[in-house]
Parts: sequence; structure tokens; C-alpha cells
Amino acid sequence: MKTIIMAGAAVLGLAFAAQVQAQTATVNFEQAAYVTCREAHAMAPEPRKALAVMLANHAALYRGMVLPDDQRGGELALLVRGGCTLAPDAYLFTVIDRAILAEKDKLPKR
Repeated sequence: MKTIIMAGAAVLGLAFAAQVQAQTATVNFEQAAYVTCREAHAMAPEPRKALAVMLANHAALYRGMVLPDDQRGGELALLVRGGCTLAPDAYLFTVIDRAILAEKDKLPKR
């Protein structure tokens, strides 16, 4: 019984990830904020990147930071990747926001 429930939850998670993937251009922040790392990982690479960039820009704007396109941006991406590896059921937005907070001294202000 437990296996059936877990399989059903996995199918629902993949269905949601597919829905978010299909609607990447039309996903608003309220929907995107509740995508877990696991669901994002199930997405195709390009929609996943677009979702992560949208969430990162939102978090950076809220924190008064600017996301750089240089090595510091790559370091943020590695922090997010590590955070999602450690906590795959965490919301992707939370992981991104915490990575920005951890690196706030190194990021340019708005």
C-alpha cells in the first residue's frame, strides 16, 4: 500500500513538473515559488534554467542585489545545486534566496 501511495505521489509530482515545463513562459511567481527542487530537476534543462533565473531575479530584486553574469553568478548556481542536492523536497525559491543571502557581501547592490 505504501509503495502505491509513493508511486502515485511521484506521478503527481512529475505531472506538475510537466505542467510547469509546458507553461514556463506563463508561470507567475505564485506558481513558481512552490516548485520543489525535485520537480525542477524533472524538468527539461532550458525551462528549468528559465524558472531558476526568474526566481533568482525576483529574490535578488527583493534583497536589493543584482545578479552578475560573471563567476559570482556561477558560484550562486553551485550553491543552489548543492542546496537542492541536500534537500530535494525544499522549494527551489527558498534555496535560491538562501544562496543569495549567503553571498550578499559579494554581490553588487542595486
